[in-house]
Amino acid sequence: MSVNGCASTLAQAGKSLSIEWQETKIQWRDAKAQEFERQYLDALPVLIAKSMEAIDDLDRFLEKVRCDCE
Repeated sequence: MSVNGCASTLAQAGKSLSIEWQETKIQWRDAKAQEFERQYLDALPVLIAKSMEAIDDLDRFLEKVRCDCE
């Protein structure tokens, strides 16, 4: 899988998780659900965005290495 493919997979996984969580919240509405959301899910969009930036940087670096080695 290419670096860009990994970024795409990560973005799709984030979207899927968000959709699944919204469906889960319909049934799970107690304090533990709120704690779970705060502890694990609230930060995910920012972490995914930072990860995608890092993947993009890595892709540019690898492309430069490829060009330099030719």
